[in-house]
Amino acid sequence: MKNVSVLTPSGQEAQNVAAAMKVALTIRRTEARLLSLFQEGRVFGTIHTCLGQEWSGIAVASALRTGDFLISNHRCHGHYLAFTDDVEGLIAEVMGKETGVCGGRGGSQHLCRGTFFSNGVQGGMAPVAAGMALAHRLRASGSIGAIFIGDGTLGEGAIYEALNIISKWDLPLLVVLENNGYAQSTAQSETLAGDIGQRARSFGIEAYRGDTWHWPELVELTGKLAANIRESRAPAFLQIDTYRLGPHSKGDDNRDQAEIRDHAERDPINVWLAAQDGARALVHEIDARIERAVAAAELAKVQAPMLYARPSSSLRWETAEFSEERMVKAVRGALEEALEDPRVILLGEDIRSPYGGAFKATQGLSDRWPDRVRNTPISEAALIGLGSGLALEGLRPIVEIMFGDFILLGADQFVNHAAKFQWMFNEQVSVPLIVRTPMGGGRGYGPTHSQSLEKHLLGVPGTQVLAIHPRLSPRTVYRNLLATIDRPTLVIENKVMYGQNVSSAAPQGFVVECSAGTFPTTRIRPSGLEPQVTLVAYGGMVSEAEHAMQALFSEHEVVAELIIPLSLYPLDVAPILDSVARTHAIVVIEEGQGFAGFGGELLATVLEAQLPPIRAKRVTASPHAIPTSRPLEQAALPSSPWIVRAVLEVLGV
Repeated sequence: MKNVSVLTPSGQEAQNVAAAMKVALTIRRTEARLLSLFQEGRVFGTIHTCLGQEWSGIAVASALRTGDFLISNHRCHGHYLAFTDDVEGLIAEVMGKETGVCGGRGGSQHLCRGTFFSNGVQGGMAPVAAGMALAHRLRASGSIGAIFIGDGTLGEGAIYEALNIISKWDLPLLVVLENNGYAQSTAQSETLAGDIGQRARSFGIEAYRGDTWHWPELVELTGKLAANIRESRAPAFLQIDTYRLGPHSKGDDNRDQAEIRDHAERDPINVWLAAQDGARALVHEIDARIERAVAAAELAKVQAPMLYARPSSSLRWETAEFSEERMVKAVRGALEEALEDPRVILLGEDIRSPYGGAFKATQGLSDRWPDRVRNTPISEAALIGLGSGLALEGLRPIVEIMFGDFILLGADQFVNHAAKFQWMFNEQVSVPLIVRTPMGGGRGYGPTHSQSLEKHLLGVPGTQVLAIHPRLSPRTVYRNLLATIDRPTLVIENKVMYGQNVSSAAPQGFVVECSAGTFPTTRIRPSGLEPQVTLVAYGGMVSEAEHAMQALFSEHEVVAELIIPLSLYPLDVAPILDSVARTHAIVVIEEGQGFAGFGGELLATVLEAQLPPIRAKRVTASPHAIPTSRPLEQAALPSSPWIVRAVLEVLGV
């Protein structure tokens, strides 16, 4: 059992102690008021307090300078107040008011002000912090960062993915682990194996230890670590032993009450309050400030709901014209052009020379830009998180996931981090992140390397999903994307297409056109004839749909029109509705599984448009895993004969 530092300082030291105690009391009294506001029904959701842990936030904040960043987690109030002293913004935020630091959008767990960021997903901010630290290293800014994690977070894989990169790349980051002995209500002894500090040391990161009972020593240690990181540009790990006096959240606490009382008696703030004659006046001063903040928040408005409309085009069609070239060459050329911008950085597994990526889309790029084309570990979550952190710092990261099948390993970083930041932080930041990945089968790679999983990431608010296809040059796509990007963007590149040509040359009897706009829709329409059926296909299915169009015309005298969306989400349905309004028949083709897929969503949207009665059908993959055997794979994936058959069924021919 540790003793508590009992201070009887004088002079300047006494003033320093009093100033530190004022910060600690501000945190404690603010959190106590937030709990009472919840009990009064004046705030909603959840409140995770750091009562008893205040000194960890104070120690770290005192070691940081202007330009440094601080990353926190769900238990973030103390870190935030120690870093910003923004009592008013925090209270208004938790009360859901537009004067809150995030306009009431983020609430208790999701705070952003300046270079402070917090998110409620355990461990998820570690890769983001690594990305931000990488940005500072690339810029040689001299600034550093710190990230808080908890002992309960040590079960999360993203932590270890991040620690590996933080160490390997010597990122200027202080990783602070607050060790309060519990993961919610589960004691550490039930879930944690091994030594905490040894986890960091195993990655080659120096690990240190302090505690909140001896807070002056903790403040001194943290300051020295920050100074060392600032000078060496290498990371450090600090374990802070502490104890949470309050419940995990609101009022749920199953711990031994005698244990809590024992720690409350030893708590440095409680000890100091009992020993100071003037403490009551300080508490009154702090409480008065808090009540003014509550009163101001009560008078503030709730932010008006945001209304969103579906994207729509002017349906102004232009003839498509671009040079024919192999798809992989076009993608590589697009990335090469992108790298001319010093803000662009490419991250991925095995993307540097001489290998140049599994499909050679980055071959040779690291020869010209060795610092900005980087091989990474096999760590999809860390990869996307790194990209988010770089994007938050104003860079333009392009992250390659080697196979689209692995995208779901990083889905948390895309869905719960990158996608959320701009909106939940009240538009204070943007995340111009590109994640590009090859999807699809046809190469004999089998069940885990041949899937089309993009449907699982369609419809995530705050993101967009693009599907490269052979009727629009990837050079144009990436050029337009990088010129306008304001949100995390997933770009699908079907792996079969890499060996095919991209071309604007029209098939005989047809015209190839593009709509206006940044992410145009392509239309292949019959020349001089009215279409009888609308085909909708994207990505690797475009070539199959074109073969089907030609077979339908030459063998069955059926005239089809093909609509090819580039942006799957958000989807501009106007070109599709315009076509269906003329044909009254639609067949949607996608390579992935049909249930809950793109085609189902599109057909629902068409139905909602209340067009005259239409006939519809989907063409999708067989409902089983994709075989490695070529004959079985061909039997499982959509093909032009499938499309022809579906069209004939729809038309009743």
